[in-house]
Amino acid sequence: MKSVLSDEVVAVHGVLTDTHPVDFQVLGVAGAINRITLPLRERGTTVQLETPHHGMDVDRQSALLLYRAAQELLSNIYKFADASAVTVRLGCVSHAVQLKVTDDGGGFDVRAATHGRHAGMGLRLMRLAVGLAGGEMTIDSSAAGSCITITLPLD
Repeated sequence: MKSVLSDEVVAVHGVLTDTHPVDFQVLGVAGAINRITLPLRERGTTVQLETPHHGMDVDRQSALLLYRAAQELLSNIYKFADASAVTVRLGCVSHAVQLKVTDDGGGFDVRAATHGRHAGMGLRLMRLAVGLAGGEMTIDSSAAGSCITITLPLD
């Protein structure tokens, strides 16, 4: 089902999609990520965006990877988490840029979501892409919520 939430961001079968090309020069990666939180906000989920190093210099390839990762993570929250609050933190940590997405949803079985033939392709592909970029991805989940952290080198 498609629901138009603005003229730029839509949710199609729970996948959050930006209908216009992302212009990181104008919006920055934080602004682009903020745009794709609109479907969650429309649904009543409280979304807090934290950008302590706003205006940081991130190359386009890393910005696109962070944006796509945020898109996948926020889509998963939208579809599965039943969260009332989400925090998206984008900042610098010791020569790296870090994206941390935390929710207060019901959590999930990390192993089941990242292994096996029919589950977790989005998380698996994200982990692969982050690894190929020289970064790291951690996933923590419990009945109290989930936290996925992606760290990419700035060098």
